[in-house]
Amino acid sequence: MGWRISCKIERVSEAPILQVQDLEFFYGEKLALSKINMDILPRQVTALIGPSGCGKSTFLRCLNRMNDTLPGTRVVGHIRLEGKDIYAPDYNVAELRKRVGMVFQKPNPFPQSVYDNVAFGPRVLGLYRDQADLDGIVEKSLRDAVLWDEVKDDLKAGALGFSLGQQQRLCIARVLAVRPEVILFDESTSALDPIATGRVEDLIAELKKRYTIVIVTHNMQQAARVSDFTGLFWLGELVEFSPTTDMFLHPKVELTEAYITGRMG
Repeated sequence: MGWRISCKIERVSEAPILQVQDLEFFYGEKLALSKINMDILPRQVTALIGPSGCGKSTFLRCLNRMNDTLPGTRVVGHIRLEGKDIYAPDYNVAELRKRVGMVFQKPNPFPQSVYDNVAFGPRVLGLYRDQADLDGIVEKSLRDAVLWDEVKDDLKAGALGFSLGQQQRLCIARVLAVRPEVILFDESTSALDPIATGRVEDLIAELKKRYTIVIVTHNMQQAARVSDFTGLFWLGELVEFSPTTDMFLHPKVELTEAYITGRMG
């Protein structure tokens, strides 16, 4: 422990969309995250790296309160989305998860048609006016996920019959359909082959023009390829957080250099 450094990015032109201040997270009495401070800028890709069990995914799930579903957990500190504390007692968690969507490690399409998968969120949340509007949302979401041309003739087909790469892009389309502001990717290419991984990485590069993206990855080459900022987690602490180029070429902390070069972790 004791690797803590300043983890705020100074940028005059844009305020952070997410501000994490002195965040601590507990599983029962076990401290899993210790004094995390991070500013996440809009329309940038932030990558979280580090060895297994270091707190990356726990931190990611704090950003949309997915950890609330786990009994015995506790949060100390603040996470502010556009200035409002998402852990305030009166914060609308359903609205939070609409604004901060999540794509999981393994594709998890519903056992329904392609169309119904993408239409699910807009139907539940009432985000469409009529059938034509819903059709438009489904098409746009599939286009934005670079999947429309592959499935437009099979919208009634069961989603589970498609390849893993197509299923993962379908899950991305499902997230996009509810018009989020932030998209969280939790090792979302680890189950995919290199070609499918490349397509998702290309998609992330395109999506960041409109969305803020945070990814957890064990693949440091992937972090270097797709991210603007990178944070290294180690034993529940944020060791270093900086622009990705600086992180990989000029790390400020000895542990960061050791991890990146493979001498530790």
